[in-house]
Order: sequence, then structure tokens, then C-alpha cells
Amino acid sequence: MARALCAFLHRADVPTRAALQPALDALKLRVTLDDGYVPLKSSGYLPCTLDGEDAGFTVRFHDVDAALDAMPNLKTALDGRDVAMDLKWSGDVREKVSALAVCAALAGSFGAIVHEAEGDKVLTTAQLTARAREGLEEL
Repeated sequence: MARALCAFLHRADVPTRAALQPALDALKLRVTLDDGYVPLKSSGYLPCTLDGEDAGFTVRFHDVDAALDAMPNLKTALDGRDVAMDLKWSGDVREKVSALAVCAALAGSFGAIVHEAEGDKVLTTAQLTARAREGLEEL
């Protein structure tokens, strides 16, 4: 699996940390988002904790038009979603689980379409959650 995902959201649906954390908690993946997360503004490494241990990923927000240059087949599926949120991680399983958990929460609670460039596929909340659980089993 590639070490990057892109979540597409309607600008009005990009969650605050106060809204995103309960959606993460509901997945029971033990991921806590850092207080420094600011919707549409956070850029760079975003710390998280996974079961009390450091785990985070790189995040970047941008307009959808820039992302669609690399994914033209996705345009009709986005249905007006105008914000892209790129999430990237290193080879650390904790980072992968954190990014997958955030994407699962975004898809399940905020209507995000999560795209994986490798294989050009859209991932469902169930697929993202299952991948995150698989990562937890690796620890």
C-alpha cells in the first residue's frame, strides 16, 4: 500500500478537532489527534498518539483543482467536494494507523471520499478501518 491518501471534502464539512476527535473515538482505534490541528490551516507534521505512544503523519490542505490534475477520472465522483486533504506517513506502523483512522473518521462522519493513488481506488470507511485494525495487529 502506498504511504499516502487524499481525502476530498466539502469545505463546510472539514471538521474541527472538537468534531473529529469523537469520530475517531467511535472507531475504537485508540488514536488521539493533537490539539494543534486547525482545519484548512494545518500543514506539515501533525502529531497524534496511538495508545499513548507518538504517532502522527504529514497533512496538507489544498483546493481540489490541483489534486485533480493527477486524478482526472475522479472528478465526477467528487460531487462538488472542493477541498483535498493529503495525508502521508513514513514506514512506522503507528503513523499509518493514525492516518488511516483519520481518513476512516472523515469518510464515515464527514462525507469524505478517500482516494488511494496506488491502484487509483476510492476506499470505504470499512476498508480504511480494517486496514487500521490490521496495522494495530502488527504492533
